[in-house]
Amino acid sequence: MAQGARTERDALLAYKIYFILGALFICSLVVSNLIFQKFFYWDFFGIYQFEISVGILPYPITFLITDLISEIYGKKKANQVVTAGIFASLFSLLIVYTSAIVPATDWSPVDNALFDKVFGATVVAVLASMMAYLFAQYVDIQLFHFWKKLTKGKHLWIRNNFSTFLSQFLDTLTVLLLLCFFGKIEWERFGALLLSGFLFKVLIAICDTPFLYAGVYYFRKRFNLGIHEDLGRMQTYYQVEEKI
Repeated sequence: MAQGARTERDALLAYKIYFILGALFICSLVVSNLIFQKFFYWDFFGIYQFEISVGILPYPITFLITDLISEIYGKKKANQVVTAGIFASLFSLLIVYTSAIVPATDWSPVDNALFDKVFGATVVAVLASMMAYLFAQYVDIQLFHFWKKLTKGKHLWIRNNFSTFLSQFLDTLTVLLLLCFFGKIEWERFGALLLSGFLFKVLIAICDTPFLYAGVYYFRKRFNLGIHEDLGRMQTYYQVEEKI
C-alpha cells in the first residue's frame, strides 16, 4: 500500500510538472507571435551586433521545453505539446481578429488605427510562425531522438544542441521567407535578419544546455529513471484509474 501510494503521488507530480511545462511552452509561443513587430539591437561584446525581433526572446524557451519533455516524458508527450501549441496559436489568432473588427469607441485609449498598427500583421505572423514552428519543432523532436538513439542515451549536450541548431535555422528561414513574401519585412533585410536570428538562437541553445542538464538530473533522481526510461511509459495505478 505504501509503495502504491508513493507511486500514485509520483505520477501525479510528474503530470503536474508536465502540464506546467506545457503551459510555459504555449505561453512563450503565443506571446512571441504577438510582440514580433518590435525589433531591437544587441551589441555582443563588440564582436557582432544583433538586429532581431523581440518575438525571438521567448521562442528558444519552447525548444528547451520540448527537449526536456522529449528526454523525460518521451517523443509522444513532446508531440502532444507541439500540437497543443498549434491550437493555442489558432485560438489567439481568432481573438486578435475579432478584436480588430469590432469598432473602438471615441474615448478608447487605443483606437482602431493604433490597434491595427500593433496587431495588424499578427495574422500573417501567426500563420508564418505556425508553419515554421510546426516544421521546426517536429524536426527538433525527431532529431533529438535520432541522436539519443545514436549515442545510446549518452551525451545529452549533443542531442540538445545538434537537434536545436538545425531546427532553429529552419524556423528562422521559414518565418523570414514568409514575412518577406507577404511584404511585412523588406527583402534587403532578409540576409542580416536570418544571420542575426540564427546566431542568437544558437547562442541561447548553448547557454540553455546547463539548464537542460539540471532539469534532466532532477527528474531522473526524483523519479528514479534510468538512461533509457521515461515517464511517458510509466504505468501506475493512478494513471490507469484516472485515465491520464
